[in-house]
Amino acid sequence: MMTFEGLGIDARLIQATDELGYVNPTAIQEQAIPVLLSGTQDFIGLAQTGTGKTAAFGLPLLHIIDAAAKYPQALVVCPTRELCMQIVKEIELFKKYMTGISVVAVYGGASIGLQIRDLKRGVQIVVATPGRLIDLIERKAINLEQIKYVVLDEADEMLNMGFQDDIEFILKNTPKRESTWLFSATMPAEIRKVSKKYMKDPKEVTVGKVNTANKSIDHQYYVTTAQHRYETLKRIIDFNPGIYGIIFTRTKLDAQEISERLTREGYDIDALHGDLTQGQRDKVMGQFRDKTLQLLIATDVAARGIDVQGITHVINFELPDDVEIYTHRSGRTGRAGLQGICISIVHQKEMYKFKQIERINNSQFHKMDIPTGKDVCRKQFFAFMEKLLSADISHGDYETYVPMLAEKFAEVSKEDVLKRVAAMEFDRFLKYYENAEDLNARERDRSTREPRGQENGRRREERSSEGGRGDSRAEYSRGGGSGYSRLFVNLGTKDGFFKASFLQFVLDMSDLKKEVLGKIDMKDMNSWIEIEKGAAQQMIRSLDGKNYKGRRIRMNDADSGGPGGFSGSGNGSRRPRRGEG
Repeated sequence: MMTFEGLGIDARLIQATDELGYVNPTAIQEQAIPVLLSGTQDFIGLAQTGTGKTAAFGLPLLHIIDAAAKYPQALVVCPTRELCMQIVKEIELFKKYMTGISVVAVYGGASIGLQIRDLKRGVQIVVATPGRLIDLIERKAINLEQIKYVVLDEADEMLNMGFQDDIEFILKNTPKRESTWLFSATMPAEIRKVSKKYMKDPKEVTVGKVNTANKSIDHQYYVTTAQHRYETLKRIIDFNPGIYGIIFTRTKLDAQEISERLTREGYDIDALHGDLTQGQRDKVMGQFRDKTLQLLIATDVAARGIDVQGITHVINFELPDDVEIYTHRSGRTGRAGLQGICISIVHQKEMYKFKQIERINNSQFHKMDIPTGKDVCRKQFFAFMEKLLSADISHGDYETYVPMLAEKFAEVSKEDVLKRVAAMEFDRFLKYYENAEDLNARERDRSTREPRGQENGRRREERSSEGGRGDSRAEYSRGGGSGYSRLFVNLGTKDGFFKASFLQFVLDMSDLKKEVLGKIDMKDMNSWIEIEKGAAQQMIRSLDGKNYKGRRIRMNDADSGGPGGFSGSGNGSRRPRRGEG
């Protein structure tokens, strides 16, 4: 079996990995490190989250960096602050016995002044999020002219977040790079396009099949009705004593509402969403890592880059629209060789979508029955007995109190003592689940189903009414078909936005999904957004009249003849559309 020493990396790095308990490299490390040690080969590594990608690029970087040269030589770009900090933390551990090499993290939500000061001290490796890096480039606070190595980590997540323009801008500003290393869990067409444009004959390594579910994860699903989705979630949590997990929702409103309901019912849970300040976010994440919180409920955008060890369960309160998002959600558990469980709560009308996820992930998903009230109580009772029997009584002077206890309980049988202990622990569960109903959704008998054509038509209507994508995608073409409206908003690049941050801002404000958007055209002071007609009014209601940095936001239909009906932004007028005259 291959060892790190056999990969040919610096002896000082071997000393550090030995101390960390790293003996045998993971599959991606074994295949990537020998290629990357040359420093001249472009590389694409496709592997699931949690397979050791940081060491796969971090160790080769430390091996080939010139410690004597006190300027940025390597640039690692990743999607979020959390991942940025995690990468720096791991690289710091790897370089424990290497002197003279400095690593700095630059990301939004922290003092840019302090980050500029750190850069000026002289660093060899910069780990950055796209937005903050571009800000530093434009301030001329960082010089990328001598960057030799560029690493794009979790490239698919960066593209999902709308960072494609930012990534291309960064690559254009590193003209002397000797190699580009791209790591991703999936390979959407946009990544392939970027790789063809900016990489030369890259060596491509795939560990497992792209989009294939991690074999350390047991994928389960529960079928229920819309009105029972929350109760199903509660029952799943109660049926898994000791659960330590993340619950995913589509919107920040759902995340906040479910978090508040579960908190009121006594669960140790908090929400992570776009309305939190960086300080609030750090506090929540700190409590979750310390296991003060048993559960974290999050939106996909808010959870980007979260890396917490030991997560036992991921729960999809609602299914994501994209298979790639399911892959990233489930990848939060089953890491570092540990087993994990990914649970999806599925409505009957979502089964078509779920089967598509199952097929593309190329893994068996197990249908589970929602536990009955008696099942939950039995499971909790067994867990309590295990906890009782494994309690450590060696550290207290309990022998002193045994005679008093024996005297106190002299007239009470052992069975009665156990009953009283159980009553103290389980009274709430027993009362709550005493008359609990069956939450499992039962399929209708085939003979009572509607004729196929009527059923398909009804399903299309239901998908449309739920805001799903359904078959309506054929009714418009992205980029300005008849199914799109065009909105004007008086925010632009002078308000500090790049396209990615602007996209995230409008989606967070409106609680809409990125799939409803078409082309975004940004100017200095104004922007124009193409959006599905059915979602246009929701976005207008969410943004129009609100304030951004002391300025009142104005948003309206750009083609209605009102303010914003022309896209000149003071820089000329637009050409009239056909038939406008």
